Amino acid sequence: MIKTDFAQKMPSEPGTVHFVGIGGAGMSGIASLFASAGHTVTGSDIRDTAIVAALRDEGITITIGHDARAVDGADTVVVTGAIAEDNPEYLAAKAAGLPVVHRAVALAWLSSGTRLVAVAGAHGKTTSTGMVIEGLLALDRSPSFVNGGIIRSLGVSSAAGTDDVFVVEADESDGSFSLYDTAIALITNVDPDHLDHFGSEEAFLDAFVHFASKARELVVISSDDPGASRILSRITAPRVMTFGRADDADVRVTDLDLGPTASFTLVHAGVSHRVALAVPGVHNVLNAAGAVTVLIGLGVDARAAADAVATFAGTERRFEPRGDVGGVRVFDDFAHHPTEIRAALSAARDAVGPGRLIPIFQPHLFSRTRMLAQEFADVLESLADETIVVPVYGARQDPEPGVTGELITERFADASRARYIDDWTEASRTAAAIARPGDFVIPMGGGDIYLIIPTLLAELERAQASSALR
Repeated sequence: MIKTDFAQKMPSEPGTVHFVGIGGAGMSGIASLFASAGHTVTGSDIRDTAIVAALRDEGITITIGHDARAVDGADTVVVTGAIAEDNPEYLAAKAAGLPVVHRAVALAWLSSGTRLVAVAGAHGKTTSTGMVIEGLLALDRSPSFVNGGIIRSLGVSSAAGTDDVFVVEADESDGSFSLYDTAIALITNVDPDHLDHFGSEEAFLDAFVHFASKARELVVISSDDPGASRILSRITAPRVMTFGRADDADVRVTDLDLGPTASFTLVHAGVSHRVALAVPGVHNVLNAAGAVTVLIGLGVDARAAADAVATFAGTERRFEPRGDVGGVRVFDDFAHHPTEIRAALSAARDAVGPGRLIPIFQPHLFSRTRMLAQEFADVLESLADETIVVPVYGARQDPEPGVTGELITERFADASRARYIDDWTEASRTAAAIARPGDFVIPMGGGDIYLIIPTLLAELERAQASSALR
């Protein structure tokens, strides 16, 4: 993993811009906007995916695999902190004296001069960003945007608009969210995470204070989250609005009705509005309240804002339905922190009715698995009926001796409800053998666990066929 460097600025004339790891959720959106703005864009990625294919359709030249020759002809190279120090394209760019720019620096340059809405938080920011974007579109606005996930109804994670509003998902994991010239900051929560980068919980909180205090117009922040409460009095911004279930929230949520979808009453300035969402879960109710508050901050009437946000149908990899085999439904979810897992499984519990929940969990990062193994076990055991854990997705981290998914399963109080399986095919076969009609099977994690889904569906088909023959 390279050392994060924000000192290198984007050249005023970037020329041909090369993206290392262009197929990533954040990088692909930024690359697409550079291409839309008329820049020549190239890129590389380790695998050929649907996202890579879509970028090629936009005229972007992409090579598969990392090779020093990929930067030939590039004038500027865009990277993330997740690439390895020995990445040949990174080394070639440095040796050639090319500007090597962090993706957040590139996005800050691209969005300069706009009315920027930056959405941050340890959890919920992709969905909240999508809600703000879809809300604006439903109001016939035309924002530019870059989200960390594909918005299901739009089929894209980014687009260039004609309004002055630019909406971005702002990544706190490496502190880069403070690079933006933010007009309105939305903070979904401040649940300490990424302590491998920040070093301490206090440093993590300080980063959010710095991010919020840079907002030129407004900070929208949770009234309910303990971390948000800890920084609220430290925020220096022209205006602060809170949202949540607290009695003193500026935009208050009451009268929740949870099930396959969620509805609630939203109270602002003494006026109540009933809101029916197209997505389930308390966490999505709170995400919606934050998005509505942002729209109010942008001058939208509260009723119109609520109706607009209610059109949101979800983002990819956020409780995304992927198949139904004989009444066993398969969902894909990005949750990879105990708090996110609790939210996702709580929403799934509301939706599954009498069925059972069977997550196939891929831990994300060796450091997080080591530090939070007990928390993962506690939340999975409390909300899932059966849990399968597969090997850790290391992402930017090297393996740690003794750190495997078994650290989680061995902490279950009832060992019969958890299995560590180090082979994806066997994990799929086991899930198919366990599942029965009415159950939800949920591959879950921030890595590449979604790639298990074709195998899982095939094993469910095989199990159903075998059952029919008996």
